[in-house]
Amino acid sequence: MVTKKTVGQVTEEEKNEIQQLFERRNGLNELAKILTPDNDALYQKLVKDMGETGTKFQNWWDRMSAKYQWDSAENGHWEINFETCEIYLITE
Repeated sequence: MVTKKTVGQVTEEEKNEIQQLFERRNGLNELAKILTPDNDALYQKLVKDMGETGTKFQNWWDRMSAKYQWDSAENGHWEINFETCEIYLITE
C-alpha cells in the first residue's frame, strides 16, 4: 500500500527552481527516446545535459531536505505539489 504524508513546504522561488529542472529532465527523457547515437555530437550533448540536469535535480532535493529537515523513509521518496509548494513523503 502506498502512503502519502505531507512533510513540509518550500517557497515559491524554490518550487520554480525544481519545476524548471523537472520539466527539463522530462523533455530530455522524451528527446532521448527519439534521438539515435547516429548523430554523435547531438547524442553526446544530450547525454551530458541529462547527467547535469539529473545532478542539479538531486542536489535540489538534498539541499531542501537538509534545510527543512523533512521526514524520510528507507524505501520512500519525496514529491512536490507544484500548485501548493507542499512536499510529500511517498512510501510503499
